[in-house]
Amino acid sequence: MIKKAWFWFAGVMLCALLLSGCGKKYQEVSASEAVTETSLSQETKEIKIDSETEAESSEDEGSGDYYAFEDRKEKDGKIRSYLTGELVDISKGNRRPVAVMMSNDKEALPQYGINRADVVYEAPAEGGMNRYMAIMENYDDLDRIGSVRSCRTYYTYFAREFDAIYAHFGQSTFAKPYLSKLNNINGLDAIGSVAYFRTKDKKAPHNAYTSGSRLNESIEKLGYSGAYDFSYQGHYRFARTGREVTLEGAPGVLDAYKVYPAYAINKPWFEYHEDDGLYYRYQYGKAHMGDEGQVKIKNILLQYCPSGHYASTEYLNINVVDDSYGCYVTEGRAIPVKWTRDGEGGPTHYYDMENNEIILNQGKTWVCIISAQDSPNVEFYGKQ
Repeated sequence: MIKKAWFWFAGVMLCALLLSGCGKKYQEVSASEAVTETSLSQETKEIKIDSETEAESSEDEGSGDYYAFEDRKEKDGKIRSYLTGELVDISKGNRRPVAVMMSNDKEALPQYGINRADVVYEAPAEGGMNRYMAIMENYDDLDRIGSVRSCRTYYTYFAREFDAIYAHFGQSTFAKPYLSKLNNINGLDAIGSVAYFRTKDKKAPHNAYTSGSRLNESIEKLGYSGAYDFSYQGHYRFARTGREVTLEGAPGVLDAYKVYPAYAINKPWFEYHEDDGLYYRYQYGKAHMGDEGQVKIKNILLQYCPSGHYASTEYLNINVVDDSYGCYVTEGRAIPVKWTRDGEGGPTHYYDMENNEIILNQGKTWVCIISAQDSPNVEFYGKQ
């Protein structure tokens, strides 16, 4: 059965108004309270884990429902990823990720390297076409990544949220002042001949690519630090192994076995598979394939943002700074959320309708940036 989002969104707005009248924008919870109280809106699965796994978890990863920043302890050459919450090699988990702008025009398909992305931001550009920013930490062995396209202002905010090194091929005029605030690898600068190459199997502008070795060489030549800034404390909260988030019984929960984020041109959707707990992505009427297979992710964040155009241009001015609303989707269910940003360069936090910061399941996350005026067209389907 289909659930049209605008009915649901009206309820979200009402809840938000009621909450905002309480004096605080979001309820503040101390670290000790956060790890001892279980959010009613994010009930966790009762999963049996063997004594060895339980002992390993309690030995070096603390307690509570989610992994906190101080839990990132090295064990057997691995550490918790800031991007997925999963255990990864220390060499990858402790270095800054790259955030690569990717085209989604039909002429550019497939996207090379997108299957390696741990977090993907999808947002509209001018003309209704979407572009991606693929944030990845495991890219060294990739010999083709892209195609790489130009920057828009709002993508610079997303890259800064993860302390990522931003790779793009050009930019809009309006984005130029924002690029100076982060480390970036621009195809139009001198480093472009090092970082990028053109292929003959695609036509310009869809034939500019980079690679793992080219990115690493460019980062070294530009003198960018490969380590996270000392002040960086991660972005998302991830559920502990054995305490996965189900959203069952959460206020405002909807079944979400299919999710349509209402993008006009590529018309994408996500389908939930119970066998592996992942959402499989589709667009242009068929499976969304990268060079390493169909795109699959664990979490979906729908982030509704006020938007307009820069005066007398087709360039979108999407407001990703001021507080607004959205949805969190995982395990075949969706809940309404409110989101807020820690200043201009800080991470975005997502809260349920009880003011609890949401906990993501371990794995890849796809963030759909949706113009607020298009949110009534978002659709959710239950299990068929």
